[in-house]
Amino acid sequence: MVQTSTNAWFRIPRPNAQARLRLFCLPYAGGGARIFSGWSDVLPKDVEVWTVQLPGRDSRIREDLMTSLPPLADQITEAMADCADKPFAILGHSMGSLIGFEVARRIRQANQPGPVHMFVSGRIAPHVPDPEPPIHALPDDEFLEELRDLNGTPDEVMASPELMQLITPILRADCSVCETYTYQEQPPLACPISVYGGINDPKVTRENLEAWSHQTQGPFVVRMFPGDHFFIQSARELYLQMLRNDLQGVLDLLV
Repeated sequence: MVQTSTNAWFRIPRPNAQARLRLFCLPYAGGGARIFSGWSDVLPKDVEVWTVQLPGRDSRIREDLMTSLPPLADQITEAMADCADKPFAILGHSMGSLIGFEVARRIRQANQPGPVHMFVSGRIAPHVPDPEPPIHALPDDEFLEELRDLNGTPDEVMASPELMQLITPILRADCSVCETYTYQEQPPLACPISVYGGINDPKVTRENLEAWSHQTQGPFVVRMFPGDHFFIQSARELYLQMLRNDLQGVLDLLV
């Protein structure tokens, strides 16, 4: 990935000064900026993809992991303040959806122009209590078994003690970010929200996804894809095609 800014938070796979829309992409738990690799080749040419690189992984491996959402959202919001010189949208999957939601709220609190659209996927609405018990403090064997059930970590990685020794602290920290989150009541966001989900996701039901409608004053849609929690990988081509279409709709509304 190409980095055209001294800001450590962002990677820009294909810089495009002429783009009319910037898309900030936030990863799921355990993920880094590289999970969005290749997206710029598929999405509309007028969209410039900015992937968010969280501390403690990839190029930021020497930095401390963050385990709480408020300071993480605060820092991303501050980093974005210098990059919001054109219309932008926010996209996140699972943990990334929750972080993106809180970033959008902080931007509003700062009286700055907010996202023109939000794309969230694989995450229950933030005001809905998580029915699943927390796992970030479980013993290693139980923690890894929970991760295996989500089907997001490749079998070859799960079978490698060396790789899991590197990845487990990141996954624990990210799970803590989500599991220690406390929702605070605020007015809905002004921007439209598009919600994507996996038909066979064992953790996030369509009802959980539809509850996101309470978080917007604008248009709202839910789109379901074949696959489980990580349908963005297993149904990648279909997912990116739909995202491309939805982004084109956002571009068509820009003045």
